[in-house]
Amino acid sequence: MTDDPWQHARDDIAAEHVDLDIARIIECFDRHAVEYLIVGGVAATLHGASRPTGDFDSLPATTTENLTRLATALKELGAYLRVEDVSDEETRALTVLLDALMLKNMDISTWRTDAGDIDVLTALPTRDGGRTFYDDLATRARRTSLGGTTVTVAALVDIIASKDWSNRPKDHDALPELRELQRRQDENP
Repeated sequence: MTDDPWQHARDDIAAEHVDLDIARIIECFDRHAVEYLIVGGVAATLHGASRPTGDFDSLPATTTENLTRLATALKELGAYLRVEDVSDEETRALTVLLDALMLKNMDISTWRTDAGDIDVLTALPTRDGGRTFYDDLATRARRTSLGGTTVTVAALVDIIASKDWSNRPKDHDALPELRELQRRQDENP
C-alpha cells in the first residue's frame, strides 16, 4: 500500500482515458509555464472519484501573458475549436485566431488536440450562479504530482459547487460520490 493518497486517482486516470493523454497535456502546459488549475472530471478523479472523464478541464489565470502562453501550448498540441454538431473536418477548416484575447473573451472554449479534448474555462460557477476566478480558487486548491509534474487541482468543494450549478444529468450522477468524498475530507483534514 502506498503512502500517497493521490496514487489511486493517478492510476485510475491513466487506465481509463486511453484517448486523453493527461501527462502530455500537463507536460506541455508546464513547459510553457501556464498557470492553471485542473477542474472538472480529472480534478474529481484526483480527489478520489471513480467516474471516468473524456476531457481535460483547465481554468487558467487570465493575465494576457499567461493566456498567451496557454495559446502557444494549445497550438503545440494541434488544437482546433471543438463545436457541437459540427464535424472535425469542418471545424479544422474554420479560421480561428487562437490567442490571449480570444481565450479571455470566451467563458468556455473547447478544443480538440492531439492529446485529447481540452476545455478552457475563465471561471467556475458557484452554487448561486455567480463566478469564481482563478485567483480565488487557487487559494483553496491542492498541489500534487501527476506524471512527474506538479499540478494544482481545484478544491473538491469548488468542483461540487460548479456541478451543482451546471444542472446536467452527468453532474447530478456524479454529485453523490463527490459529496461523500468531501464528507471524508472534512472528517480527516
